[in-house]
Amino acid sequence: MNSIITYCKESYDELVHKVTWPSYKELTAQAVLVLFASIIIAVLVGVIDFCFEELMKLIYSLFN
Repeated sequence: MNSIITYCKESYDELVHKVTWPSYKELTAQAVLVLFASIIIAVLVGVIDFCFEELMKLIYSLFN
């Protein structure tokens, strides 16, 4: 039980004194970057999915 208390105290000390938290400006800039990257990846996956769908329709139409 004593080790759990020690662990909690050390974790709190690390969070308060050793961790550097980003500023609001840095945080919003990174959030916008993640948002745009997610949108770009989603569009890319959508385009690839559409191309494969059309390719499969073409292949199936040739064999029917």
